[in-house]
Amino acid sequence: MRIIFVRHGEPNYEKNCLTALGIRQAEAAAERLAGEGIEKVFSSPYGRALETAEITAKRLKLGPVQVLDFMHELDWGSKSGKPIFSDGHPWDIADELSRTGWDLTRTDWPEHPLFIDNRVTDSALAVAVKTDEWMASLGYVRDGAYYRCMKENRSTVALFSHGGSSVAMAARLLNLPFPYLCASMHYHFTGIAILRFDSREGKAQLPVWELINDGAHVRELPSVLP
Repeated sequence: MRIIFVRHGEPNYEKNCLTALGIRQAEAAAERLAGEGIEKVFSSPYGRALETAEITAKRLKLGPVQVLDFMHELDWGSKSGKPIFSDGHPWDIADELSRTGWDLTRTDWPEHPLFIDNRVTDSALAVAVKTDEWMASLGYVRDGAYYRCMKENRSTVALFSHGGSSVAMAARLLNLPFPYLCASMHYHFTGIAILRFDSREGKAQLPVWELINDGAHVRELPSVLP
């Protein structure tokens, strides 16, 4: 099985929808994805992701987009109301930890002072729990550190979401700490990443990246429309 992760197009955050440029990016992404053999399209419930997903679903003549409520963008900020570094922004925190020499591969990251009072910790861990449930619905059951294929599965699905929730899901799928992936994965608008799982029944192995953050389909688009 292959999971194609796609970040939404350029958004109007206030209206929770795509800008004119974001629509063009989403259309370019749909053309790029046309040859990937996608069978199902999933999306965050947020308008900017759902609109991006629907453009691909329409282009590929697929059924209705299936909404995954848990894949909304992550929430961050101080839980206690006390000031927190960069208002709890996880990518800024990951960069700060790197700058200070903290080992981003540590699994005790939720206990770090910059995460322990940060809403993003609970938000990212909640995505991890729901990821296992979603994978089970696709025929892959969590078995220790990996996902066991319960029946031969050579399908391809696409998941349209956000930089934060997709990183949180990837962290669970790959058994990597969330801050490590925040530091190493920065998705462009409509950036595409592809993760391949062993399709053979009974097998449980680490998935393989086929592609990470491909944005070639929008390279020729202007950054600002007239």
